[in-house]
Amino acid sequence: MTPPTPLTPPVGATSGDVTVLTPAVVVIGAGPSGLSAARALAPRVDGDVLVLERESTAGGIPRHSDHPGYGIRDMRRFLSGPAYARRLVRQAEAAGAKILTNATVTNWAGERAIEATTPEGRVRVEARAVILATGARERPRPARLIPGDRAHGVYTTGHLQNLVHLQHQKVGKKAVVVGAELVSWSAALTLREAGCRTVLMTTEHPRPDSYSLFSVPGRILFRTRVATRTRVTRVIGRPRLRAVEIEDLDTGRRRIVECDTLVLTGDWIPDHELARAAGITLDPGTNGPLVDNALRTERPGVFAVGNLLHPVDTADIAAIDGAHVARSVVDWLAGRSAPAEQVRLLADAPFRWVAPEIFRPGDPAPARHRLLLWSDRYIPFPRIVLRQGGRVIARRRLWWPAAPGRVFRIPSGILSAVSPEAGPVHIGVEG
Repeated sequence: MTPPTPLTPPVGATSGDVTVLTPAVVVIGAGPSGLSAARALAPRVDGDVLVLERESTAGGIPRHSDHPGYGIRDMRRFLSGPAYARRLVRQAEAAGAKILTNATVTNWAGERAIEATTPEGRVRVEARAVILATGARERPRPARLIPGDRAHGVYTTGHLQNLVHLQHQKVGKKAVVVGAELVSWSAALTLREAGCRTVLMTTEHPRPDSYSLFSVPGRILFRTRVATRTRVTRVIGRPRLRAVEIEDLDTGRRRIVECDTLVLTGDWIPDHELARAAGITLDPGTNGPLVDNALRTERPGVFAVGNLLHPVDTADIAAIDGAHVARSVVDWLAGRSAPAEQVRLLADAPFRWVAPEIFRPGDPAPARHRLLLWSDRYIPFPRIVLRQGGRVIARRRLWWPAAPGRVFRIPSGILSAVSPEAGPVHIGVEG
């Protein structure tokens, strides 16, 4: 991918050894949500829209996910990850946004001001609005508490794809993939390109996490067995991985699977360090900042979008979030305040989280008129129940499944019965 035309400091005033930039809006993160927000905002605001990206190339995770399936919902295209990322960059720049790569945001310098470091020196950005689009990452092995040897050949999906697609390095010949969701099959595609066969996928759930549209052809194409109700309990090999020990969660039986590559997929956590540093309240389910249906955080003039809020949804949904936030940012810049009434939305088991977490009746509907939830249990045709103030206020049968490993969507119109005065709303299932 050709990097965007760099915005080389100084482009603003200089204070000591710090360059001060004063855009109307600063977007932190140049993945699908951040670039889409910049593209939507640049023609609509008085002043610059500046995107800061810590990597040397804009585009986010799709730029090293070299397989098709991107851009379906937002661009009505069927693109490879790199092609999708390039198109997002071109669109943002064509709209007038400025992209500064190799810019690592280090701290806040005020309510809507941040500090960043670049190869050319330190930068302070003083904006009228801030959009956090920092995305999410997979938990590495230490965070998953997988014991055993410290072996070479253990990767997350992002690390694997970076090595194979960007650095053109080789991995092993036989792989075990932890996880059986969409990103897991993305990892299997990358392994196949690198000449490595996926001999086994494991999931702790009773069935594969991804859609059958992906898992059934995937098992045939890659000759891969998916072991359900199974977990990796030990890594074996030093200095190079030789095998993993896996356990059947129902019987407790353990066995050894020979492999020289282990890929840890899924188990996402938001890159929420900046939100935490700002003192923004985080939702205990998503670990991302609390936002309302207009994607406002509790810090005035600071918004959040994409997989920072719902770890993790597809890239095109994150991009739609970015476009959705533009109206809210324009309203903020014009001095229009948020509706005063708000209701907290809470996810009841088997749901782990709901996004957005705050409903303001006077606001526009959430992006795509959908609430996003994460289920810890497979439910073929769930009957969604909303409870407020100790009573049921809405029920709706949905004709698509809730399943672990992928976002579950419900129409936001179900909130029409919510009363602003009756307290939090609990979203669960019946039966």
